[in-house]
Amino acid sequence: MYYRRKIILALLQSFEGELNKYRLQKLLFLFTRKQESKSFDFVPYKYGCYSFQANADLLTLCKYNLVTQDNDKWVCLDKNIYAEALKKEDKNILSTIKREYGEMSTEQLIKHTYQNYPYYATKSRIAEKILDNIELERISLQRREGTDTILFTIGYEGISLETYINKLLINDVRVLCDVRKNSFSMKFGFSKSQLSKACEGVGIQFLHIPEVGIISEKRKELHTQADYDSLFLNYTNTVLKEEKQKLKEILQLLKEQKRIALTCFEKNIHQCHRKHLAHTIEALNGFEYSVKHI
Repeated sequence: MYYRRKIILALLQSFEGELNKYRLQKLLFLFTRKQESKSFDFVPYKYGCYSFQANADLLTLCKYNLVTQDNDKWVCLDKNIYAEALKKEDKNILSTIKREYGEMSTEQLIKHTYQNYPYYATKSRIAEKILDNIELERISLQRREGTDTILFTIGYEGISLETYINKLLINDVRVLCDVRKNSFSMKFGFSKSQLSKACEGVGIQFLHIPEVGIISEKRKELHTQADYDSLFLNYTNTVLKEEKQKLKEILQLLKEQKRIALTCFEKNIHQCHRKHLAHTIEALNGFEYSVKHI
């Protein structure tokens, strides 16, 4: 079993075996704030700090009958004592979480995280109901609002879904354009339906534009930079010439939405077609903006 799932189970067990879904997310968030190397990443979501990975882990634990859902609660069914399986430092953190937050109600926990970690409340639907004007202003100051029109590109290789989404939010990306030919991924969170839902939850529009992707058969046997350069030369001379109308549509989208991002897998921009796609759009008549790889 993944160690991070043992943390979830230990947390549930330390709170009498059950927690509602909001309370669990907040307690897990506070737990990770005390870790030197965090077991979970979080994004600002509809009700504050939220981990997509933790939710996916809970659903997996349900499949193995270790956890069950009871309306809005997660209930631990496993009788093994998971606190005993934690590292010493994490076991100490668990005790601290129980001591410091065990008596707080769900609303108190939400308010506590909003007050102390205002960035994670920037997408909240309920902040105005539980915070005063000064606290709301602190949250407002955490919202990123870019004024320049920028065409971003971003790869998701080597980072979590939460880190990826935070990069988009910090750069005030308003539309994410998935430029993969096939938007399926073995990496959690990055298949089309998962990524689209994650974007929706933080207020980012998601579009899949497969027309400007590269078919998977052409991406085989790429061992050197020269192999990639040859692939992208062919891509520039075929797909990008054939899809001029689609490129113009992306440019129009940029003009309307101001800050959009082209996304694919590779971290290294020199080994991804999004670099050449972005630069071809940059060369179109009417492009008077910036290109930024994040």
